[in-house]
Amino acid sequence: MTPSTPRLVVAAPSSGSGKTTVATGLMAAFAARGLAVSPHKVGPDYIDPGYHALATGRTGRNLDAYLCGPELVAPLFLHGARGCDIAVVEGVMGLYDGAAGEGELASTAQVAKLLGAPVVLVVDASSQSRSVAALVHGFVSWDPGVRVGGVILNKVGSARHEELLREALDSVGVPVLGALRRARPVETPSRHLGLVPVAERRALAVSAVSEMAALVSRGCDLPALEALARTAGTVPGGSAPWTPDFSPTHDHPPRSAGRLDQEPTRSAEGLEEGAARPAGKAKPRIAVAGGPAFTFSYAEHTELLTAAGAEVVTFDPLHDEELPEGTAGLVIGGGFPEVYAAELSANEPLRKAVAELAAAGAPIAAECAGLLYLCRELDGSPMCGVLDATARMAERLTLGYRDAVAVGDSALAAAGTRMRGHEFHRTAVEPGAGAAPAWGIRGRERRVEGFVQRGVHASYLHTHWASEPGVAHRFVERCRTS
Repeated sequence: MTPSTPRLVVAAPSSGSGKTTVATGLMAAFAARGLAVSPHKVGPDYIDPGYHALATGRTGRNLDAYLCGPELVAPLFLHGARGCDIAVVEGVMGLYDGAAGEGELASTAQVAKLLGAPVVLVVDASSQSRSVAALVHGFVSWDPGVRVGGVILNKVGSARHEELLREALDSVGVPVLGALRRARPVETPSRHLGLVPVAERRALAVSAVSEMAALVSRGCDLPALEALARTAGTVPGGSAPWTPDFSPTHDHPPRSAGRLDQEPTRSAEGLEEGAARPAGKAKPRIAVAGGPAFTFSYAEHTELLTAAGAEVVTFDPLHDEELPEGTAGLVIGGGFPEVYAAELSANEPLRKAVAELAAAGAPIAAECAGLLYLCRELDGSPMCGVLDATARMAERLTLGYRDAVAVGDSALAAAGTRMRGHEFHRTAVEPGAGAAPAWGIRGRERRVEGFVQRGVHASYLHTHWASEPGVAHRFVERCRTS
């Protein structure tokens, strides 16, 4: 890997245009040609990277300029692209859509500019012919800093339809690098939070990725797409790859922090001043929830925990009746416990073990699905009972970026630590916050949410620890000493 790794960003005018099919199929098609492919996804999405990993055999990684800050996009990209021949980045929503009210922040366009990567625009051509030229022209000319290097036409009806589309696009000066015919959709079932994760349908997901690869290979000019990727020069800014190693005095300067009712001030990053990993001490064992019910996680979290001195092991709350031997702390991320509420409830021995660990004061970091699992019950099914709260399915989806500040000290963060996060759920917890809340949400909707009690930090907020690596370091130290 070098800072000039060949790379493409696959974008679209809007959601539903087919960019996931094209991006995943392109990753798999490049891999089938013998290339080591680095897969990436713009935004906070946890599910698409699972399909990317199937397509490439490598960990799918997210690039989110809101959660991590624009300054970390290139370093995180270079970290993921180590040892690869080419990188494919799947965009989010429409090319220029980003965080609400924040201009281009967290948009696919911003990430493409931060990476200096050419964009391939996937256009749903099913209901247009000559008008496609006006559409593409608008996207090409909107921001001169975004280089649209080619178009892939999706849902083309016939040879004649393709001919009309290509003739129209001749006037725009952007090459057509593929045309995918209208066909039976690739079998990628969805539910209330998007695609069904790979972990829940692995055999069918493998088949779906193979279909995507075949579709892209038939309809796209793979040599031309690879040649376009090779026109990307050195990643702008002279960035070095991100590393999970952390020094509380030298690495990763903290974001501004502050109370919910104040303007931001400078504060500690979530690690006591002067703290460092004690030399020679045993590694604390941290158990991370996995399996079909808990599929939402960022690879960098495990890397940060490991670099901070932990031994990370996984367990499946659906099937494992005991926590891993010697567990000193738990990380329970996001997923779909609401789909598996009966099975999780039936595993009473593990629920009891989690409750006992929490009662002993062990550090537990729980996000979204983890929050639900720690409640007394979920849709009437008994859960771990760590928190005096109940959870249920809700009528509406809660979705959006959040600017948060730690209300008090916890095993995860010192009071005043500011982090940006993302909420994505169709459940509700009552009450929404404990006597000691986890986060204060800043901005127009000021509120507190989540729970801090003894070693537990539980919240709906998904965060990316690469933005504040001190939280992982702090958590490991609490596991070491609790």
